[in-house]
Amino acid sequence: MPYSQSAPSRIGAFLDYGVKKTLHKWLARGLSALPLPRPDDVVMSRYGVRMRANWQDRTFQYCRYATYGHVLSDYLAAQDAPFVFVDIGANQGLYSLLAAQNPHCAAAIAFEPVAATFALLQDNIALNDAKARIRPVHAAVSLHSGIATIATNSTHSGIASLRDAGACTGPGTEDIRILGITGVDTLLPTDLPLIVKIDVEGHEETVIEALAASAHRNRLSAIFYEIDERWTDAAAIEARLRGIGFTRFDRFGIGRHYDVLARR
Repeated sequence: MPYSQSAPSRIGAFLDYGVKKTLHKWLARGLSALPLPRPDDVVMSRYGVRMRANWQDRTFQYCRYATYGHVLSDYLAAQDAPFVFVDIGANQGLYSLLAAQNPHCAAAIAFEPVAATFALLQDNIALNDAKARIRPVHAAVSLHSGIATIATNSTHSGIASLRDAGACTGPGTEDIRILGITGVDTLLPTDLPLIVKIDVEGHEETVIEALAASAHRNRLSAIFYEIDERWTDAAAIEARLRGIGFTRFDRFGIGRHYDVLARR
């Protein structure tokens, strides 16, 4: 079914992003500093998926308390025809798990390059009995394959970034595998629409360029991506996507940090 953003849901999205998200972020920051339950505990996220507890990590807290809003989760739940979900920057797997809950999701391909986060992604797939539907890939996505150094943060896994990879050194860094678009193409089924989520902390333009070069670009039906105007050119991304047939761009969020759902 086509997904449309009604007036009430637009108001709901504003509350999610402008009010609830801010409050939940402050809550998560406070909780991350407290001694909370054991790391081997399992919790039920407010999004309705089971997750390995990672209490010191803000990104886990955001997943736990539904801080990311419901735009993408609702969009995935609304799909009523077969699709493949491509999760670029999967982190601990929230959106791959949500996609896999939809019986029309034929497969989810979850790319996560950071070793500790990838281990949690694998745990969460197992905890939700989703091994048959989610394929975790221990790599980042870019135009060309190789090895790169990523900046990491032990208390906020979601801000791991290739943006300043050339200047990365020291204990808060990690060498990761990069999978170029030709390698990514071999992992994708060839006969179903692709719904893509991109959350790569400043590497979005490169990933969009890679998708535009993909052999499967004509099957890209929707792309949900993050924009931070401090380091991402939203106009350039929109122009590139319009060049391969995308026509609708819905923005969710306020200020210079927001999400976009692009559709054909």
